[in-house]
Amino acid sequence: MRQILEETFFAALAATHPAKLVQKNLPHKAPNFILAIGKAALTMLEAAREAYPEVPFLAVPPNGTDLQLEFGEIIFGSHPIPSLRSVKAAERALEILENLTEFQHVLMLISGGGSSIFCAPWGVTLEQKQDLTRQLLQSGADITEINTVRKNLSRVKGGRLAASTKASVTALILSDVVGDDPSVIASGLTAANTSTFEQALAILEKYNIKAPEALAQLMSSVQGKIAQTARDFGSRVQNIIIGSNVMLLNAAKSHLESQNIQSLILSDQFTGETRDLAGFHAAMIKSIRQHQQPVSAPIMLISGGEATVTVRGNGFGGRNQEFMLWLLQNLGETGVHALSAGSDGIDGNSLAAGAFLSPDSHTRARAQHLEIQRYLANNDSATFFSKLEDSFITGATGHNLNDIRLIFVE
Repeated sequence: MRQILEETFFAALAATHPAKLVQKNLPHKAPNFILAIGKAALTMLEAAREAYPEVPFLAVPPNGTDLQLEFGEIIFGSHPIPSLRSVKAAERALEILENLTEFQHVLMLISGGGSSIFCAPWGVTLEQKQDLTRQLLQSGADITEINTVRKNLSRVKGGRLAASTKASVTALILSDVVGDDPSVIASGLTAANTSTFEQALAILEKYNIKAPEALAQLMSSVQGKIAQTARDFGSRVQNIIIGSNVMLLNAAKSHLESQNIQSLILSDQFTGETRDLAGFHAAMIKSIRQHQQPVSAPIMLISGGEATVTVRGNGFGGRNQEFMLWLLQNLGETGVHALSAGSDGIDGNSLAAGAFLSPDSHTRARAQHLEIQRYLANNDSATFFSKLEDSFITGATGHNLNDIRLIFVE
């Protein structure tokens, strides 16, 4: 069953490969410039360069060594915390965009991760933005809340990147957020800002985040010293969602059906704490086993969305591995065959994309004296699954359509 879970994950990624999705949605007329930003920047750029081989471009993916190529350049930003390279990339993009005219056209290829990979702090220093980002990521805030704060302290987010140029803009966007809102994905580089300084301020206060400089800047803005970004670009800017989590889940379902495995997509809209999400899935598994409700076994349950983790420990892992550890805690010795992983191949601060469970996971953990509660308390799910040899390690996939969970109820 583990092999089937792994094959389904990769089949879903292949069916929704960023280059394929871009190729289907490219404008007929060649643009004057191509800007690719995010975790899938290079795989999205692949299709655009094939179609427009001599159009100048700038790509900003995560991690690596900057490259100068024929007709373009690649500047590697940093994720999940922005760096000087992230700032360098944003400054270079602004320099190019500001020199374009209203008679020119920009193709932007945007995927998740752009919030940190592509960074131009406004009202705070890079160091202050880094500290603020760390606190937000550990607070339990959801991605919409995190990006509300980010975009109101940025010169490129909240639509300001699109506002920096007179050229028309077509943005092809891969969604890694629940709801597929272009103003949330990569903090809305090309989508007019629908949030306010007051909302950003309220989020910092809600999570008791200590960031004096950010608080002072937002408070000053609330008092009317800075105008909000225009909320409407008219027809000059087009935002087109070309890939989403539900596409990934549907691709997984199609693959499973081709293998004669019955499956059910629960939702692509799941949010909230991993603990609660795991509790819901455990209850669903128990109901199917005991009552054949809401569906009969055997069944593969498929779900997506994006859970959150309130970090209180100093361990390793991310929302997918933490979800699996909570699911194991809820199911105990009954266990289940399951895989939870990020389509980008990255789960939090670990080397894994996610983790596997099997019906004997609890028994094997007990044999190794691995106390589930202790690992949960320290947010150390990656270490737990590494010791069980149940880590799912793929490396960066060049993909980013959020998370996928596959749970087989026998």
